[in-house]
Amino acid sequence: MRYGIFSDTHANIEALSSVLEAYKSEEIDRFVCLGDTVGYGASPNECCDLIRDLVAFTILGNHDAAVAGRMDYSYYYDAARNALDLHANQLTDANMRWLTELPYEVRENDICFCHGSPVNLEEFEYIFSTEQAARCLDIWDRLANITFIGHSHLCKSFALTETEVFEVVATKFEIRPDHRYIVSVGSVGQPRDYDPRASYTIFDTDEKTFEFKRVGYDIDAAAEKILASKLERNFANRLFLGV
Repeated sequence: MRYGIFSDTHANIEALSSVLEAYKSEEIDRFVCLGDTVGYGASPNECCDLIRDLVAFTILGNHDAAVAGRMDYSYYYDAARNALDLHANQLTDANMRWLTELPYEVRENDICFCHGSPVNLEEFEYIFSTEQAARCLDIWDRLANITFIGHSHLCKSFALTETEVFEVVATKFEIRPDHRYIVSVGSVGQPRDYDPRASYTIFDTDEKTFEFKRVGYDIDAAAEKILASKLERNFANRLFLGV
């Protein structure tokens, strides 16, 4: 089976549309979204509608949880809180119900899908370093062979043994049966690795291979919508920089 796995669209319909167009040539059997469909961008309903119709399932992200009233986000900085409040008021009843029902985790065979670290699912902890990945050694017995996460907006992969963790520095690699993997799939709508192109990924369970992919999109159009809204202007500027 070929999975198309993506995350952190953040209401960027231009980026999402480009990713879905790119997937058309990849013979994907099953699509999975790892959360944060809303937040930051100017098209929350359009992104929710597309993802709901496409994917086998979506994982709850922290921005989704905030908009749906499932977590306290009072400690978020002002601009992020404002975006979440705006999206909460803009979402259709159907899309709001969808967010309120999203799971923190889904497991299929020996694959785990969640938004942040699998150690404490409801805490949405980041994993973007070997030190953070090493915390997963504490739950070695319940770690899946491969765990896919979002949240950091970075494309990062870590291979774990029972005692060690090392980063896998490759855009495509083979999954080894004697290791366990934590893979952060990057962001569709707001990459933060200084590459503004939208990120999406493919996991082939037959070939046991995983691959990061990138695709350009109409950043000008996405930014103009943000600038024409009540959202923070910097949410538009950072799209051009990939930060």
